[in-house]
Amino acid sequence: MLTIGLTGGIGSGKSTVARMLAEMGAPSLDADKVGHSIYAPGGPAYDDVVAAFGRSILAPDATVDRKKLGPIVFGDPAMLKKLNSIVHPKMLAEMRAMVGAMRARGETRPIVIEAAILIEANWMPMCDEIWVVTASRERVLERVERDRGMAREQIEARIRAQLSDAERIRYATLIIKNDGTTDELRAEVERVWRAALARNG
Repeated sequence: MLTIGLTGGIGSGKSTVARMLAEMGAPSLDADKVGHSIYAPGGPAYDDVVAAFGRSILAPDATVDRKKLGPIVFGDPAMLKKLNSIVHPKMLAEMRAMVGAMRARGETRPIVIEAAILIEANWMPMCDEIWVVTASRERVLERVERDRGMAREQIEARIRAQLSDAERIRYATLIIKNDGTTDELRAEVERVWRAALARNG
């Protein structure tokens, strides 16, 4: 039974592909949501994150305030590395447990894990296949500008800060190119999902 890691850069359309797969019946997990639960009070990373960064990162309700933590870690590569070393292994363990629980409940279809940082966090070992969504730079700029209202310079900075498509593709089992229309993307996603169901036995 397959576990599929779905990844892609900003503006590639990874989340759109994840949504389409879910509509087609793919059981799925969103690594972002798992990340939020990991930080929550009582969550597996909460105490370690507070111990590492101090109580000044907490909101009045004792939750980790991402607006306070963000500037600390994104302004300093060493601090970001420290945070990732606490959070990424715990997220991996949590996602493995979630996949295990889905299988134990009798889920036999391929399970899709949507994760922007699948490769950077070294979560590949939990996946049987890695699907990478790509789009041309021009399409990425166009989409992010339209959908998130970000300035081109901001988008360019985000692209530079993340793994390149060329690097992601080195790990890809399958590449989903997303330079066309939504209908073209849906047709491609339907095709690869049907093929995955067939491979899954």
